[in-house]
Amino acid sequence: MDRFHFRTQILIGGEPLSRLLAGFRRVFIVTDQFLRESGRVGYITGRLTAPGAEYQIFSEVKPDPDVDTVTAGVGQILAFAPDAVVALGGGSPIDAAKAIVYFARRQGGMEKCAFIAIPTTSGTGSEVSRFAVITDKQKGVKYPLVDDSLLPDYAVLDAELTRSVPPKVTADTGMDVLTHAVEAYVSKETGDFSEALAEKAVKLVDRYLLAAYQNPDDLEARQGMHHASCMAGAAFSNSGLGLCHGMAHALGGQAHIAHGRANAILLPYVMTFNAGCDNTLTKTAGRYAELASLIGMGATSTRQSALNLIHMVRRLNRSMGIPASIRDAGISREQFEEMLPVLSEAALADRCTASNPKLVTREEIAAIYRQAFLKTTRPVRTE
Repeated sequence: MDRFHFRTQILIGGEPLSRLLAGFRRVFIVTDQFLRESGRVGYITGRLTAPGAEYQIFSEVKPDPDVDTVTAGVGQILAFAPDAVVALGGGSPIDAAKAIVYFARRQGGMEKCAFIAIPTTSGTGSEVSRFAVITDKQKGVKYPLVDDSLLPDYAVLDAELTRSVPPKVTADTGMDVLTHAVEAYVSKETGDFSEALAEKAVKLVDRYLLAAYQNPDDLEARQGMHHASCMAGAAFSNSGLGLCHGMAHALGGQAHIAHGRANAILLPYVMTFNAGCDNTLTKTAGRYAELASLIGMGATSTRQSALNLIHMVRRLNRSMGIPASIRDAGISREQFEEMLPVLSEAALADRCTASNPKLVTREEIAAIYRQAFLKTTRPVRTE
């Protein structure tokens, strides 16, 4: 990696946001229906203190935002002509807002509009990444958008907003953070700055994820996971991701498994493949061993250290009730066999797969999917 880009200003807590929003008169809020109906948008609207300040709420965002949602948002934002856009929610509202702002700016008139992202879950790191994932529901495919202009101008990290997140969502999004950090660390495009952020994110996840899952009111753990999510997001925004995300995008699009959960299920199998634990160790095994040592799981051999990190992922999944296999997630063998060719092709073509540390073929991807379906790390013969 020959550059590291980070333009988003990080604001910790609500007070810096109040000072920021006081300077805007027309604010376009992108969120989902639940956050609107629950009154959580008051976190934003209550801070609009400029004389004559107006706002418009676009709350049509659903999980895995699609092309139609983005198109509708672009039409509304251009008609409202805001001087600031605020995305409030998890990865879906923030990704939708990114795409809406991106395409609206391409049509002109939005160049001076500030873009603020306020995550309410600790998972995607979308508030500091140049990625956005949009779904084509007709084709059952998720398309990652990658562009520096997708980066928000400001990100607000306030653990209070995550206090009411259900444990299941805390688990899924937390494992998404871990996947971001691990893949950014071993990506073939990584560098010193991404590595440093990924290392810290892994340490924070190891310290705080189970605590946040077991005690939703533990604000120290919540804030720690918020920081881990942001750091991992900044890391992968610069280094790229890897095969696990490529496969998770495909699996989510076809099987409708939540993105973080898909990553959590697939990560141990992809790590085993990347490390060569079943045959000949790769350099990536050494990288996993480094991360294992950081969290006190290093061993006398590289193989065992890498395996310890993989076992740590499995233990976290088990402790938080995340399925150990695609089959355990509710996908029948018939469904799996029918979608496997599409899954393998889509994962191979996914932009995230391109930065995986180990080259992979369509047949190898199919074999990893089969391992993840059958809950085995032994090689599975493909047809």
